Amino acid sequence: MNFTRWSARLPGTQRRTAAAQAAIKARARSAGTSGSGTDDGNGTTRRGSGAGTGDEETEAVGGEPPTGPTAAPATAPPATSDSDRPAPPAATVSGRAAHPHDDVSDTPTVPAARSRPPAEAEAGSLTDPGAETAPDSAPGPASGPEQEAGPGREAEPGREAEPGREAEPGWGAASGTGAGAADGTEAGAALEPGAETAFDETGWQRRRAIDALPVRALLGEVPALAAVVHGPEHRIAFVNDAYSRVFGPRPTGAAAREALPELVELGLLPLMDQVRRSGRPRTVKSRRVPPQQGVPGGRRRPGYYTFTCTPISTSGDSGVLIFAADVTDQVEAAERLRASERRQREAAVTLQRSLLPQELEQPDDLRVAATYQPGGTDAAVGGDWYDVITLGAGRTALVIGDVMGRGVRAAAVMGQLRTAVRAYARLDLPPHEILQLLDGLAAEIDASQIATCVYAVHDPNEGCLSYASAGHVPILVREADGTVLRATEHTGPPLGTGGWLHTSGSLPLPEGATAVLYTDGLIERRDADIDEGVAALEHAFAGATGSPDIVCDRLLRALGITEDHDDDVALLVFQHPARTGPDAELFHNAALDLLGGTEAAPRARAFASGVLASWRFPTELRDLGVLAASELVANSLQHGTPPMRLLLRRTDRRLIIEVTDGDDHLPRRCRAEPADEAGRGISIIATIASAWGSRRTPGGGKSVWCEFALPGR
Repeated sequence: MNFTRWSARLPGTQRRTAAAQAAIKARARSAGTSGSGTDDGNGTTRRGSGAGTGDEETEAVGGEPPTGPTAAPATAPPATSDSDRPAPPAATVSGRAAHPHDDVSDTPTVPAARSRPPAEAEAGSLTDPGAETAPDSAPGPASGPEQEAGPGREAEPGREAEPGREAEPGWGAASGTGAGAADGTEAGAALEPGAETAFDETGWQRRRAIDALPVRALLGEVPALAAVVHGPEHRIAFVNDAYSRVFGPRPTGAAAREALPELVELGLLPLMDQVRRSGRPRTVKSRRVPPQQGVPGGRRRPGYYTFTCTPISTSGDSGVLIFAADVTDQVEAAERLRASERRQREAAVTLQRSLLPQELEQPDDLRVAATYQPGGTDAAVGGDWYDVITLGAGRTALVIGDVMGRGVRAAAVMGQLRTAVRAYARLDLPPHEILQLLDGLAAEIDASQIATCVYAVHDPNEGCLSYASAGHVPILVREADGTVLRATEHTGPPLGTGGWLHTSGSLPLPEGATAVLYTDGLIERRDADIDEGVAALEHAFAGATGSPDIVCDRLLRALGITEDHDDDVALLVFQHPARTGPDAELFHNAALDLLGGTEAAPRARAFASGVLASWRFPTELRDLGVLAASELVANSLQHGTPPMRLLLRRTDRRLIIEVTDGDDHLPRRCRAEPADEAGRGISIIATIASAWGSRRTPGGGKSVWCEFALPGR
């Protein structure tokens, strides 16, 4: 087996073999420069004063040994061995015996590497620059001669052990056979190709150079601003070039109050006093430094610096090291980010407010006020919304909702839901049917977002508030005596969840009562349960009297809602006022029950004429009202079923005529041909009245109504 290949498997042997090979290459280069080959006349070129191992210097073809004063001995003293086995060949080249014509100068002699003790082999594998290789003193078991040092065997100064493995001067082993490293490591051991060097000479020299710098020179080299002051008056001991470029040169020995006005403007002198007395460093962040005037190369824009004051002391006095780092880029980047966030929030708030009602409708029988409070600067705008919709015949729909989420997307979803609510409200459906339609629409708009909503309808004729809730916080109603009622029933899941049939409930809302609709931002807190928030609102609502506007303000103050609140708040307050005196004369109701038959129409006309005359309406309006009542009753007699009822209602702004019957078929306006004898009743009503409509009643049946605006209203 080839011993060279076998020994390459061992890390130590491989390292020593590579070192020997590098040494042979160095001697070969030295031989090529110190002497030249000569022709002995036999066609063979003999080596000149070259250096190598004993085996390398082979005889020429003619048998003459190499001559010259620098020639190494042809043979070395024979080596003894503890075993009687024959010695291997003196040198091998790629696993075979060396031939006289083989150039073995680039091939290490493996027996020589084996014959040397480990300490000697390691010590002699790589020498310091200028150190000579001494002959081995201890014989080994190898049969070939060992390497000897001669005039041509000197190691070249600064030579490389292997590519990428520089040996640093001063860090190798001392010269001499078998000398080890001072720290016990292998002296000058050859490093494997491609491995990192043990020491980075450039970095080491740089560290030595930095360590050798005095403190003054070191502070002068740093790019940050640095100044040293001493004594109770903080007299200047040193300022570096970076400080002078920013603030200008400062005289040494002057007091900081006169010579460092920039520090006085920044308020650092009291801080420096604290640092000198306490011995603890202090830091102030992002202080704005205005542009300097008259300073060569001064800043053309204001800068921001973070100042750190560190106490220093000597044997005679104490002082402060002022270190300032330029953070202008970081501050400006943060300002740009805040400006971008502020613009986005302003856009979301603008979108939110534009989608909310710009002016609330004011029903005849209710006084309404609402407010929207966006979250603080750190909170994104949500999807809170409210609306007031006049349904006709004196009825009013009041809506409030909250889209889960933040930002422009939530505001956009809110706008779509609010538009849909107004469209569905025109159908004059019961509250639970409105929420059922919204539930399907919310899932189509964005399945990832849900919304809560309360839809309530006030009917002044019945004196109640019918409502349906989709996961929203409960309605609160305060009666005239201060008792607060909470709507806790008929609450379904939020919109967009699907698979739920909503139901409607009712709350009494008599004259003098006040109700409030709100979003969870008014009552929800991170450190309290939501029921505690509802209880706090009930307590505040019980004592909040006055107009709806005043009640809104009092509730916001009582619940601690400020501009820095972490959530947006929507609040809707409405009252059914108790009217007395002259105002009560403007509101009247009159009703007539009709059992059907041919006499129903004449009775309805006579009743309407007498009531309108008692209300002192003008003749023209009285005639129009009698005609409308006659047409509505005739339509109910032809298409409806008993019982029928005629209702006349007057407010301060309009006259309302309404007819109810037991049939739930809603009439619609159609075009009648000239030859048709019927089908013109609803067309006549739509022509003479300001508005008309129809709806199904909760107990079954329908209601058809029309309105006339009073003169001057």
